[in-house]
Amino acid sequence: MYKTEAIILRQRRLGEADRILCVYTPTLGKMDVKARGVRKTTSRMSGHLQPLTRCMLQLARGHVSDVVAGCETLESFQPLREDLDRLSRALYVAELVDRFVPERTHSFPTYQLLADTLRRLAETEDLDLTLRFFEMRLLDQCGFRPELDACSGCGSAMEPVDNLFAPISGGAVCRACAGGAMGVRPLSLNALKVLRLLQHGSYNDAMRVRTDGPLARELETHLRSFIVSVLERDVNAAAFIERLRRESARHAVEA
Repeated sequence: MYKTEAIILRQRRLGEADRILCVYTPTLGKMDVKARGVRKTTSRMSGHLQPLTRCMLQLARGHVSDVVAGCETLESFQPLREDLDRLSRALYVAELVDRFVPERTHSFPTYQLLADTLRRLAETEDLDLTLRFFEMRLLDQCGFRPELDACSGCGSAMEPVDNLFAPISGGAVCRACAGGAMGVRPLSLNALKVLRLLQHGSYNDAMRVRTDGPLARELETHLRSFIVSVLERDVNAAAFIERLRRESARHAVEA
């Protein structure tokens, strides 16, 4: 038996009453644990083992996966469950951590980043800029920092003008190298400045920036395309965010 703090990333059904939980811990990394009987209405643990919950787990070592013997909620992040916009971003964050972090590879900075981001998403008004900060820091911590200071093609310093962004090449590229890069997109000077701030500045520094609609979408496009390039697949929760945006825009027009 042992105890560990954990954030629950996702869950899946097992048999008639059990669940397999994918959890991220500060010292043991990401791992699957079995929660027996939590789908029964009489289970006392089910409320403590919901996705996006930070909890203290008591685990018993098993042959295949360890088993939850007890649990206690440390943070429920309740505002995330009461607002679909906040929930969609939080699920996106949990999915990214799940995709990027290998099993049983611990990283306390990444665990802290995840916990801090869930807290911020529960409180902040600028959900998308909070996501951009998280994306940039997660990429950095996992060894996939995009190159923003020098051209990914020729290595020369980026000029303070509109340039281009090439996810497959590893980041920003100058105009001279754009012809030989795949999947290039225009990169405005303002977007480059904000991306650098997200990469090097603190969260508080980043949140002082006010991004308008087009700039916010450009930042999202560049970082998401870079993430898709690294993962070699799309992020499922991103579609949820987009669907909510479309519905919100439709309701605004109807109103």
